Amino acid sequence: MSEAYQRAWRDSIDNRDAFWSRAAEAIDWIKPPQRVWDEARGWFAGGTLNTAYNCLDRHVAAGRGDALALVYDSPVTGSLRRYTYAELQHEVGRVAAMLVAQGITTGDRVIIYMPMIPETVFAMLACARLGAIHSVVFGGFAPLELAKRIDDATPRVLLTASCGIEGSRVITYKPMVDAALDLSQHQVDSVILLQREQAVADLGSAHDWAELLASTETDPTPPCAELAADDPLYILYTSGTTGMPKGVVRENGGHAVALAWSMANIYGIGAGDPFWAASDVGWVVGHSYIVYGPLLAGATTILFEGKPIGTPDPGTFWRVMSRHCVKTFFTAPTAIRAVRKEDPEASFLKEIGTGDCRVIFLAGERADPDTIAWLEEQSDLPVIDHWWQTELGWPGVASCFGLGDLRRKRGSAGFPVPGYEFAILGEDGQPVPAGESGAVAIREPLAPGAFRSLWNNPAGFAKNFASFPGRYETGDAGYFDDEGFLHIMGRTDDIINVAGHRLSTGQMEQIVASQDGVAECAVIGADDAIKGMVPVAFVVARAGMNDPAALHDAVIAAVRAELGAVSALKTAYVVPQLPKTRSGKILRNLLRKIINGERFDTPPTIEDPAVPELLLAAIRG
Repeated sequence: MSEAYQRAWRDSIDNRDAFWSRAAEAIDWIKPPQRVWDEARGWFAGGTLNTAYNCLDRHVAAGRGDALALVYDSPVTGSLRRYTYAELQHEVGRVAAMLVAQGITTGDRVIIYMPMIPETVFAMLACARLGAIHSVVFGGFAPLELAKRIDDATPRVLLTASCGIEGSRVITYKPMVDAALDLSQHQVDSVILLQREQAVADLGSAHDWAELLASTETDPTPPCAELAADDPLYILYTSGTTGMPKGVVRENGGHAVALAWSMANIYGIGAGDPFWAASDVGWVVGHSYIVYGPLLAGATTILFEGKPIGTPDPGTFWRVMSRHCVKTFFTAPTAIRAVRKEDPEASFLKEIGTGDCRVIFLAGERADPDTIAWLEEQSDLPVIDHWWQTELGWPGVASCFGLGDLRRKRGSAGFPVPGYEFAILGEDGQPVPAGESGAVAIREPLAPGAFRSLWNNPAGFAKNFASFPGRYETGDAGYFDDEGFLHIMGRTDDIINVAGHRLSTGQMEQIVASQDGVAECAVIGADDAIKGMVPVAFVVARAGMNDPAALHDAVIAAVRAELGAVSALKTAYVVPQLPKTRSGKILRNLLRKIINGERFDTPPTIEDPAVPELLLAAIRG
């Protein structure tokens, strides 16, 4: 089962250039690369291409214009729209013409502050067609955070919509755009706003999207720009440690090759296959596996505007999978935990089924073994946890389903993906034995598609490689077990020191999450005058669990039984919700500040701003 994977991984390390040269044959190059890897110019140096051409035009030219490219399924608006490759190419060309009329050309930056609608995909691909560098900012992000990104990227144009829809809430975007532009020092040349029927905005000085499209209707479709492999495709901002976001730069060549390889060899997806990544285009998963990856492969991608629960019920995921004959499904563990909390017996899943789906992938945060076990048992499908980061752009650890590798172990993210050479390092920078935790690091050069720079921040980029020369420090802690599975246990700052004992809060979370009645949980380190730090658990009860005192005692007892008294877990708060980002990551730093009684600002990335007060009330109670 694992032979093809083993050969591919070994070949990617021992014969790196030959391996990636073969992978690059999946891309249509204008000029073929002169070198596979160049220290100064990166991957596929000397090659030129256009990513949008590879996503759309080449499929149409090959006679697949009538093949289904994009399905927009929006339970929050009751909308369902389908676009063939020829239709998507046409829509992208119209938006590209609209941008050209605003003076946009190769190298210009365009900020896209839009919801999960087809026009957002049109805009991203239109930028790629022109060689403009897009920076997608999650729709509804706070004005101050949007302003920081405007000042760093210095865009000429900002594309937005009148509103987004988060569950049952309509969130108006124009007031936030106006506030961000008031806060930013850089001023954009123009704002273009798409009116949605759920909320019509006062345009003010902004241009109306529909009117601009109409005014360029007779303009010729702009040609695909010829771009060097190391020219930027996009900037995607992720949280920085200083409060300033860091702009991860994705280059055209390596990105196209890596995503095309991953669709076939990790996800098992080829031309015509329906693929669904239930994420948001504001995050890296949305960039890689809603927009670019599936279209590079000639597949059908699903654009979903909704939530795993409440739009309208916990059966939404299974309904969409079945309706569109999804072959591979990708979501976050937190989404599955939300579904399980609302429907612990999986009655919707049993009624609806999973259609043609062959496999479910999880990523975005660590998937606890109990959640994986529940989903595998209820769906009767293999569930593969895998790991990556915004910086990498595509998976670094996985079980490569497309290579026939179905080996998996609950609690592990799988094995190093071909192209990535991992090591677990101790504080001295030396590899540690199997079974021993340490810092997760990756040997340079990083695989194609991974970042080679941060926008306007060379010092910040260099910092990622400073701790372990020749290796990228991921910031995660983990270990290899004796079978070669790589376990990612959490961020390195999730290792706490309790009276001289180094303990992993990720390991404790795994124990807590496995207890009957626990829907989801977080364990963090709280300051303690005697022991330095002590672990504290926050637990969300599953539907039907009505005895928080019993749940508290069960959690404490389980951790003590497995880790011993040294674990020092004595406090577990049963809370209605955990603070999360819109992408599902638990805001552990916020939990630390709350439990330590420190002053905190509600993060702009938080999904529900009311949660911190709920936590404070639970702690006081």
